[in-house]
Amino acid sequence: MTLPAAPHAATAQPAATDLWKPVLVRAAVALAFGAVTVFWAAPSVSGMGWAGGLYLLASGVVLVWSVKKTGLPHGTGTAKALAAAGAVLTGTGAAVGLIPGSLVFGIVGALGLGLAGAAELYLGLATRRRSVLARDWIASGVVGLGTAAALPFFIELGPHALLGVAGGGAIISGVLWTLAGLTLRHDARGVSAEAVN
Repeated sequence: MTLPAAPHAATAQPAATDLWKPVLVRAAVALAFGAVTVFWAAPSVSGMGWAGGLYLLASGVVLVWSVKKTGLPHGTGTAKALAAAGAVLTGTGAAVGLIPGSLVFGIVGALGLGLAGAAELYLGLATRRRSVLARDWIASGVVGLGTAAALPFFIELGPHALLGVAGGGAIISGVLWTLAGLTLRHDARGVSAEAVN
């Protein structure tokens, strides 16, 4: 069975052999934030803002870093969607960190996670059978959208509940991205071994 002709297929680049680096860094950021939310018994509002803000900011920076490494054709809708997701998370992280509050975390955080999740879901669906990260983007997008949908319902319960919801989504996506990064690293070693032989 042949794949349907894809727009910009001629300009598509293979994913970089070191794509695993931003993927594993993203996983580490998510898992570190998730661990903080699990073990932080009584976070303050400002602590919630800084922890959540740094998580979102770092996740956004890693997404922007990964744009060229994914092999998405420059200037296409998919490359722009990934860059936009990174920019949205970076801006959301700055807002949540600099304007701490349960309402800001619950609404602005949900908006940022929702937009980034929608962008990743779009990326996964648009690059099926063409990108090594397509399935991971779909799963990560669903997790992001689910976390975004849940956050506003926990605003009244305060920082601990909000961090718990955000941290739960971070742990799920962190495990997903760890598996993806380790698989990419293993595959990259195979490619470099073949190149040597």
